[in-house]
Amino acid sequence: MLDGVNVALGVSGSIAAVKVVELAHELRRHGASVRAVMSPAATNIVHPWAVDFATDEPVVTEITGSVEHVELCGREGWADVLLLAPATANTAGKIAAAVDDTPVTTCATTALGADVPVVMAPAMHEPMYDHPGVLDALDRLESWGIRFADPRIEEGKAKIAAEEDIVTEVARATTPQTLSDAHIVVTAGATKERIDPIRILTNRASGKTGRALARACYVRGARVTLVQDGPEVPYADVVAVETADEMMDACRRTAATADALVSAAAISDFTADAVDEKIRSGSPLSVDLRPTPKLIDSVREAYPDLPIVGFKAETSGDDAAMVAEAERIRDRVGLSFVVANDASVMGEEATRALLVGRGDTREFVGDKDGLGARVADELAGVLGRSESETVG
Repeated sequence: MLDGVNVALGVSGSIAAVKVVELAHELRRHGASVRAVMSPAATNIVHPWAVDFATDEPVVTEITGSVEHVELCGREGWADVLLLAPATANTAGKIAAAVDDTPVTTCATTALGADVPVVMAPAMHEPMYDHPGVLDALDRLESWGIRFADPRIEEGKAKIAAEEDIVTEVARATTPQTLSDAHIVVTAGATKERIDPIRILTNRASGKTGRALARACYVRGARVTLVQDGPEVPYADVVAVETADEMMDACRRTAATADALVSAAAISDFTADAVDEKIRSGSPLSVDLRPTPKLIDSVREAYPDLPIVGFKAETSGDDAAMVAEAERIRDRVGLSFVVANDASVMGEEATRALLVGRGDTREFVGDKDGLGARVADELAGVLGRSESETVG
């Protein structure tokens, strides 16, 4: 997600600075190179040696005759993005007022003047986050184009965002915005069909692929609606559903304003008439199943011109059979392309998929984040978007 991206990491004097070692590792795990800049207050919380170890680069703790701020964040500087994490109320206020009295604030002023993207991850006590002056400063910084990884409000504190969420915002700030302003609806995970108040019919789908795809679309500038039975995520508007019927209804509704639908969920093919009381155990039982309506058929009927990407899981282990089935669905529903894979990848981190378009089939092997990025790039092509779009 951050392959080849140079991240200047500005660390301020919040107790959340203890998270910077993990954050630096997470940025590097996604392919970034990281060089850190620390305020004097930050060095009182986490030792520069620890940050040096985490980044594998010397840490800037003072601005010298080497003009480190320009070397890092100037117009011809090393950094592709300046990440301020954690960013204190003090730091945010100083940057908004162009006060440069620490290496971090000096790098921020330099980056803003040089049009280097800036991402900020605030961290402070909640009353400070609610202070009118702090809110005014954050609004001003946002108006200047600074992106935010919003804090988690817990226990009276505005805690620094999770590493994964910060990485997502850094990726959005540094990735070509090939889906800018597009509204993409993505389905993810399994659905559940009730048998009684306790028991359900479901499958092993984890939703990892769908959520990775939604994240990849967001990183490329899209507004994403994620339809799933799963967690809230900061990169999408989540529509919570449980059954196949609920997912179909949600997709038909949200697709009204969509530029594309990506149906990555493993939707139940069968449902049953649920009973109101728990079925007692110990006796033989048969359940009458009936087919559920096909989501992509329903959406296609409602929106004949909407670009739709389908997913198809098979258990044969035979590529030719997977491609044939993907082509059959593609042609029957008029899909832009189909992502076909073996059901054995459900719940796993690694995956292998065949992207079946019109006249060509391409293989993907890697993790689900990588597959999400690949599908998002293919979707940008379907929508006629170019990688020359603006970054940030």
